[in-house]
Amino acid sequence: MNRMRSVFNNFMKNERYSRFTLQTEQDGERRVEVKLSEDGLDGDAEANPGGSPTFRPAPRGQNRKNICFLLVATLLIFIIGYMVGYLIHGRPKVSQSCENNTVYRVATSVPFVPFVPREEPAPSLSWVDITKLLENKLNSETFTKTLSEFDKVSPRSAGSYEDSRLGNRIIDQFKQLDMKPWNDIHYVRLQTPDENKPNTVTFGSDIFKPKGYLAFSGTGIKTGKLVYANYGLPEDFAVLASNKVEMEGSVVMMRCGKISFAQKVANAEGKGAVAVLIHPDNKDMTADNEVYGHVHFGSGDPYTPGFPSFNQTMFPPTNSSGLPKIPAQTITYNNADKILQAISGPSGFGRSLGGIKNITVEVNNVLGFKEIHNVFGVIKGFIDPDQYVVLGAQRDAWGKGYARSTVGTSTLIELAKAIRDMVEKDGFRPRRSIVFASWSAGEYGSVGATEWLDAHMSSLGKNAFTYISLDGIVQGVGSFYASASPLLHTLLENTLRVVKSPIGSGSLKEMIRTDLFRPMSIDDPAYPFLAASGIPSISFHFISPNKEEYPYYNTLLDNEDHLNYATSQNTASVTASAAQIAGQMALRLVHDHVIQFDMTRYKKVLNINVYRINDKISTLQKSGTLTDVRTVWLLHTKASFQRAADAFKNDVAKTDLSDPEACRLLNDRIMRIERSLLSPYVSPIETPFRHLLSGQGPHTLAAIAEMTDLEQLHTQLALATWNLQGCANSIVENLWDVEFE
Repeated sequence: MNRMRSVFNNFMKNERYSRFTLQTEQDGERRVEVKLSEDGLDGDAEANPGGSPTFRPAPRGQNRKNICFLLVATLLIFIIGYMVGYLIHGRPKVSQSCENNTVYRVATSVPFVPFVPREEPAPSLSWVDITKLLENKLNSETFTKTLSEFDKVSPRSAGSYEDSRLGNRIIDQFKQLDMKPWNDIHYVRLQTPDENKPNTVTFGSDIFKPKGYLAFSGTGIKTGKLVYANYGLPEDFAVLASNKVEMEGSVVMMRCGKISFAQKVANAEGKGAVAVLIHPDNKDMTADNEVYGHVHFGSGDPYTPGFPSFNQTMFPPTNSSGLPKIPAQTITYNNADKILQAISGPSGFGRSLGGIKNITVEVNNVLGFKEIHNVFGVIKGFIDPDQYVVLGAQRDAWGKGYARSTVGTSTLIELAKAIRDMVEKDGFRPRRSIVFASWSAGEYGSVGATEWLDAHMSSLGKNAFTYISLDGIVQGVGSFYASASPLLHTLLENTLRVVKSPIGSGSLKEMIRTDLFRPMSIDDPAYPFLAASGIPSISFHFISPNKEEYPYYNTLLDNEDHLNYATSQNTASVTASAAQIAGQMALRLVHDHVIQFDMTRYKKVLNINVYRINDKISTLQKSGTLTDVRTVWLLHTKASFQRAADAFKNDVAKTDLSDPEACRLLNDRIMRIERSLLSPYVSPIETPFRHLLSGQGPHTLAAIAEMTDLEQLHTQLALATWNLQGCANSIVENLWDVEFE
């Protein structure tokens, strides 16, 4: 305001300010004169031939009127100036440095936040520096302490007080790391045993009351001829059929392993069985060990399929198509062995196949609502923070769940600490973000994770570009396998070449003597991310040689002692190596200019599936069974995908990777691939795993290659062909670059 007054006074003293000017009389009194002309613009040229301004004193009678007019004008100017000053008060003052042409902004009462164009972070760390830092921060000593701390909270069944307490502890850890943690709350329906009416198995005079159970089983009492079906694989049921063992109305007993509990029950139900019994099959385990699990042939809350469990009253009552209608129950090895020795019948699988004696199964499980909490923290990227990798671990467990959840949760926290420390202290600047997720109700079929996916289905596919599962990453030592989207195969292989083996001097790649990759099963925690949401996903596991799985999974014997025995007392060292794998993969994905997906690995997968379909249809055509179906379009779309992948590779080679916007365009294209492989022609309620290659249902290429219904074959082939063409189209940069040759 002082500056404005000064400016105003200076203007008032200037004789050329306006047509009013102040003249000072000899008596010191200022009087107003009216300027009649200036520079010859006004007035009579003849009366003033010199063109100079002429001032005439105002008559005395007009002085007071002019003074009043001046006062009013002054007052108006003052009010206007005050209002302008009030409006701009607190805005930044800008001063210009003449030396370097730099603008310095000084905030007053309101902070000034200038728009800063997105720029590349200063290249302070090389990739070698980053891996060295991570290796130094993740060591066996660190994990020895963390594993011990997280093992103290048990048991922690989903939705229990212990589960919530551990979730709050993780939130506190994320708060200390300034990772802006948040909760994701769901109200889900989970099945538990009835405390007043235990489940029973009756065989002759023997009555067994197992404590273990299978969630989401059908309930009731069923009696039928007992049949033994080995692992419950399709080929196992084929053996029963070849031995003329009647399946309709039978009770099928199977052993754990090979496939999920849900698949075993679905296979038996499809053969007409009225109930299922499942027992552990490991002679090294305690003979009376109880087994727990679930039989929902899907993931998430089966009573809200395809939509989130925020509020049950919002949605009509709908059951997942993967819920079995028949009772299913676990039984101990000792009890199963006693029963199987008495069933007689034809031989197979090293035992009698049965089909002669009756057995009764009674399941009284009850449904109840549980409030579950997923917990998240984030380390934000510096270039594209809206794109992120998700690292996730299950928090709940049937008992201690040491291998199942303690190792994964400990790894999640230590990775968060290490990477946050690299950002805060070591100058690491990730381009993209990393989200750390602690899931609840994982034991019931990735319920917490799937409900989160359902809740954010429309946005996650555009932002979350990879999921790395930390569940079950340590189950032994000496061997290793992984299940992953083909886009991540090369990244994992490169990572294994540089991560040191926990039991030798070489790399992990040198330690592996078996096939590295296995198909991702439906009970894999990463499966709903890949097959239902189209997010490239990976899970990996250290395991003992000649073992397909950890024998104490799904039991109350999953504890520290048993895992230490399986790892030869190297649990902390193996966990540190597993953390290195997950950490290096995540950092590579958020660090590089272009996301490290390898599209060429999908070429091989597509070739295998397409040629299987081509062979199937060629055989049907030669036999005259199928006459109006051709595979030429399917072969063309496969070629379209390959051309699109090659074109993308060329575009990367020609792009200036120092340009963030150019990299963003490339990454947007590569992120569409997995999502575009989700079939748009099936319902996420009836067929949640919509992925064309990794999913479950008649729309998949694998199912088409085995299809016997010729009308359905024709329809599904057409839909799959265009689904694949849509994937190829999504990779190209412009619509006019799409080729249909």
